[in-house]
Amino acid sequence: MPYVTSPYAPAARRKAANLVLRHGLSPAQVARLTGVHRSTIGRWVAKAQHSNSSIAGIPTEPSRPRRPGRHLDPAIVKRIVELRLATGRYAAAIHAQLQAEGVAVSLASVKRTIRRKGLARPLSKWRRAWTPPISRPWPLVPGTLVEMDTIHISRPDGTKYYLYTVIDVCSRWAYAEYRAALSQRASFEVLLGAQHQARFAFQMIQTDHGSEFGRWFHQMLVSRGLTLRHTRVRTPNDNAHLERFNRTVQEECLERGRVTEKDTAAALVQYLMYYNEDRLHGGIQWQTPARIVAKVLDL
Repeated sequence: MPYVTSPYAPAARRKAANLVLRHGLSPAQVARLTGVHRSTIGRWVAKAQHSNSSIAGIPTEPSRPRRPGRHLDPAIVKRIVELRLATGRYAAAIHAQLQAEGVAVSLASVKRTIRRKGLARPLSKWRRAWTPPISRPWPLVPGTLVEMDTIHISRPDGTKYYLYTVIDVCSRWAYAEYRAALSQRASFEVLLGAQHQARFAFQMIQTDHGSEFGRWFHQMLVSRGLTLRHTRVRTPNDNAHLERFNRTVQEECLERGRVTEKDTAAALVQYLMYYNEDRLHGGIQWQTPARIVAKVLDL
């Protein structure tokens, strides 16, 4: 597409060139009269000199460059495509291979070539848009920060069942529930069950990036006035309190009592009463979660 689409532009260029060729003005003088740079006037004059007619207009040329600047050698483009098709590896690996072969090309050019040739993998529909990070609050009162996770337990036939676990960071008050399958709806129902059992209101829920804590779960939390905060990817220590509870509930409840899947739900109810009411916790100066909740909330 040309820069200028006016039908009067070719004739105007010819008139400006004729001021130099036929009337003896300098390109600088014509530039001051027309408001066009003198180098542009010079190019118009050069084109007019090669024209057979003194009245024919100077046509508008397309804006596309005749030869793209800094373009890749076709041989390099061909090699990039060959490596991508043969190995299926990502741009950085292909760039490293080209460097090893003595081919001088930038990583950005490799990425751009893969994209232009239609060899880039489409983004997953499950890819989540970037959201600004949410600061981790100081858990000064119960409910300020509540961590939530799932434990995957294998059956003899290779299938799995699950335990949803919830813990309040301030008081170490905990909740767990058996589920035969994972889903966002199950996650939300477990959280509602935990909120019903707790004597304090939840404010922020922190989970990992599991599929059971996805967009629908987030929307349901927002509808309840709750905030969802995700841990960093592959950083389970962000949920350190809950990871420790996950180990404790398996060792002290399931393994020590040799609890079967059929008896898991009832065993969890009994164990949580002990864990929250009677078990002393070193992380809260050898107190019980129930005592911390009662002390902070004046219950």
